[in-house]
Amino acid sequence: MTASVRIGRRVALTSMFVSAALAAAKITVGLKANSTAAVSDGIESAGDILASGLVLFGLIMASKPPDAEHPYGHGRLETISGLGVGMFLAAMGVLISAESLRRAAQTDTPPQFFAVWPLAASIVVKTIMFISKRHFGRRLESSGLIADAWNDAMDTLSGTVALLGVGLAVLNPATFRSADDWGGFGVGIVIVVLALRIVRDTTFQLMDTMPDQSRMQQIRAVALTVPGALGIEKCFARKTGLQYHVDLHLEVDPAMSVLSSHEIATDVRFKIKEKLPWVADVLVHVEPHMLATIADRQHGKS
Repeated sequence: MTASVRIGRRVALTSMFVSAALAAAKITVGLKANSTAAVSDGIESAGDILASGLVLFGLIMASKPPDAEHPYGHGRLETISGLGVGMFLAAMGVLISAESLRRAAQTDTPPQFFAVWPLAASIVVKTIMFISKRHFGRRLESSGLIADAWNDAMDTLSGTVALLGVGLAVLNPATFRSADDWGGFGVGIVIVVLALRIVRDTTFQLMDTMPDQSRMQQIRAVALTVPGALGIEKCFARKTGLQYHVDLHLEVDPAMSVLSSHEIATDVRFKIKEKLPWVADVLVHVEPHMLATIADRQHGKS
């Protein structure tokens, strides 16, 4: 197991334990305080346990080495885990919103004030978790971990919405008797919006969307530092889990031998992997350098 996977595993496991504690606190207090918003936010935190579990599974599976049936490795499982997080959150958000609307249509007693404490604690804890997961997600190039980080960010927002609903219902129950239920509805909407964003981002990766231009320029720049590399005709990259696989069309002197051009291509491959740790492997296609070819033709005519 690589260092990256070990770090991701520790982050995911910590998140699962924290989410379990927060879920238990919010659901227990929410039921005793008659707060739909607190219970809804607690259910969302319980869902985070499964979400973090999916991320953990994806990280572990992504670290498996390539084999005969999976020559590009198992990294796509990490991206699929991020997609699974998004789809799960979308379903949960819809259910929470529907149940909150049902309760809002009924005449219930307002929640009690002590329902605000687990919500306030959740906002603080989830903010810290969001910052930590986003940091490690970007560092490890983990789609699943980044998706889980945005899940925590939305937890902070949903907790704020829930806290606002509980606060209004407690402070002025005559006017805002249903504010707590509408707060639960708001929690569900926030979750759905987050889920759609995660599904969009992970779908783009599964469709082999190219990385940003700055990374493509880094690949080209490193390749051209190798002696004998005269130009780059084409360069493509696709993400497979935590790293990228690169297809590169390298231009060399058309007059050189196949062996010499192969050695240059090999040097380019290893140079890119050495300088850019986010690249898993490089497939180099050797092409004749166009300017050199034209010059040879003109020289032959003369």
